This record gives sequence, C-alpha cells and structure tokens, in this order.
Amino acid sequence: RRLHLVDLNGAFAGNPVNSEAITEIAKSYPKVPIQIGGGIRNATTIEAYLNAGVEYVIIGTKAVKDPSFVTEMCRQFPGHVIVGIDAKKGLVATDGWAKISEVKATDLAKKFEHDGVSAIIYTDIDRDGMMQGVNVKATADLAKETTIPIIASGGITNLDDIAALLKNAHYGITGAITGRAI
Repeated sequence: RRLHLVDLNGAFAGNPVNSEAITEIAKSYPKVPIQIGGGIRNATTIEAYLNAGVEYVIIGTKAVKDPSFVTEMCRQFPGHVIVGIDAKKGLVATDGWAKISEVKATDLAKKFEHDGVSAIIYTDIDRDGMMQGVNVKATADLAKETTIPIIASGGITNLDDIAALLKNAHYGITGAITGRAI
C-alpha cells in the first residue's frame, strides 16, 4: 500500500512545482509510504523528496531522454527509484504526455534491467482516467520482457480489473494504481 502522487504541473514545467504540498503530505502522514512523480530531473530534487519523507521517486521523461541518469540515481539512492513508463500504442510518451517518442516501452524497460530500479509504473495513456478498464495485455506483455516488477496504471475501474491483473501476476505485475475509480 502506497500513496501515489504526481506533480503534473512539474511534469510540464520540467521541475517540481508543488513540492511544498508534497512535503507537507509526507510530514503529515509519516507512516504512509509515498511515491512521487512529475518534474523529477535531478539529484537535488530526489534528495529533497527523500529527506522530506517520500519513499520512492518516479523518473519518467528524464528516463527516456537520459537513461544514464536513472543508472546514476539508482547508485546514489538505492531502493528508492521507480521508472515511470507512460505509453500510447506501445510508444513512450514524455513531458506530461505532451510528446510521443519513437522509443518502445519494452525497449526502455530493458535498458534498466541491471540498474536497481525498484519498479516500473506502466501507464497506458489511452486508458488513464477513462474508466475503460486497464490494458492487461500490454501490461503483461511488458512484464514478460523484464525482471523489474511492474505496477499497472491507467484505466483501473473496478475489482474485475484487479482480478485480471492478478491472473497475470506471475509475469511480474506486482501492483496497481487507482485514482478515479476510488
């Protein structure tokens, strides 16, 4: 169980915009593990979040544009780095989903196999927030391609979606993020 937070303003800006609010949440609920994404593009930001009580930082856009950054952050902050892979039709989206790259989600995941990434959050952005059901096939296909634990995101609508993911857990799907369905 974790609280998943995203600084969407930060994702567009390329640096944290709502870090004060996130820090306040972490301090107010010290027993709740928190993972934060959005605008995390340097070690200073990661260190500040971890010092504030956040347990995991999610690197998305920077993971696509500079994969060596993930490698270095895993060395500096072992056990605290998650890679966020947001994809549309299998291609990675960046900059708060504003741009679609030519990088395949599976290829990006494979780059981090030996870096010490704690997990990959995989979001099918065609389904996120649409209440249409999670893309179980794409999530399972990604999980089959890597040994990194996969956290499903995007489209969870009800317990049937969770059950469908559980049927594929043996591939390495270890969790799911839900927002609107709650």
